[in-house]
Amino acid sequence: MFYSQVSASKIKYYIFVPMQLLRIIAFPFSLIYALVVYFRNVLYDYDLLPSTTFKTPTVCVGNLSVGGTGKTPMIEWILDHLSAASKPAVLSRGYKRKTKGFVLAEPTSRAEEIGDEPLQIYSKFPGVTLAVDADRTRGIKQLEASMHPNLILLDDAYQHRKVKSAFSILLTAYGQLYTKDWYLPTGNLRDSKSSSKRADLIVVTKCPPDLDLERQRKIISELNPLKNQKILFCTLEYDTVLKGKKTGLLLNDLKNREVTLVTGIANPEPLIVFLKSMEITFDHLRYSDHHYFSGKEVDIFNSRSLILTTEKDFMRLKDKVDNLYYIPVRHRFLGGGEEVVTKCLEKLGNRFL
Repeated sequence: MFYSQVSASKIKYYIFVPMQLLRIIAFPFSLIYALVVYFRNVLYDYDLLPSTTFKTPTVCVGNLSVGGTGKTPMIEWILDHLSAASKPAVLSRGYKRKTKGFVLAEPTSRAEEIGDEPLQIYSKFPGVTLAVDADRTRGIKQLEASMHPNLILLDDAYQHRKVKSAFSILLTAYGQLYTKDWYLPTGNLRDSKSSSKRADLIVVTKCPPDLDLERQRKIISELNPLKNQKILFCTLEYDTVLKGKKTGLLLNDLKNREVTLVTGIANPEPLIVFLKSMEITFDHLRYSDHHYFSGKEVDIFNSRSLILTTEKDFMRLKDKVDNLYYIPVRHRFLGGGEEVVTKCLEKLGNRFL
């Protein structure tokens, strides 16, 4: 059965209502979580818990909520715009990998070893040093000792305060601003809203491409930045040339084909909206973020004529599914935001590199 607005609304109802009830029931636990997060940040703010500054400059890219703000494309954007003199390394946690400790990415690395998002980055930038370690302090020390980078990008490390970054970029999704969110498990916040004050740049991601200045000003007022903070806006830009084991397939070629969309990401809605705008009809199989697909699920995918997925999901499925394609996506800044970020990186380079 192909994706339709009717079936989608029914699915959303049967999933949304029980989830909302669970979140309301969990509200007392969210208050406890909020207090724990608050006191933890106070301990770091007053240096009662140690935070290490490293010789190698670190750029932290993260968010206050659980997933879905576009951290990986932002890391990729930065790598694309670094000067030729830089020798960057990327350090990630490697969420849901099946290995432990410090692991350095290699050409033979798999998603199970380093995680799907790190593998995605490494696949695009094989010349960049990439490592995973849940202990960011240990990971930075390992990189400094063995690889000697002159810049380290910390992926999804905003809440890891054991490391004091030289520069911090905080992401928040349009329509899901952290100011309008609440703490886990009732909401999606995993860190205090006041932690936004530590950011050098706040980037509102996944904006409509036609976001006008008036709506931008309303969001800036809602976020209420400090005088030294800049707020930028960017939108997701999807490629119309699909990538996969086979080449030469365009997005428009899908209009007359049976398409199954497979997503295992936090928020597939922007992709769904884009595909609908391109008049692509599809059956949507939706899974949880970073889902590892079972043998039965893979068999279902291989029984379909064409599987369309995200780049992150492609990293987990590329050796298992035959007729598999993904849509490349990247951030595009609005209103001169690209120049602002580039200048910030250049200033950082002049200070440290």
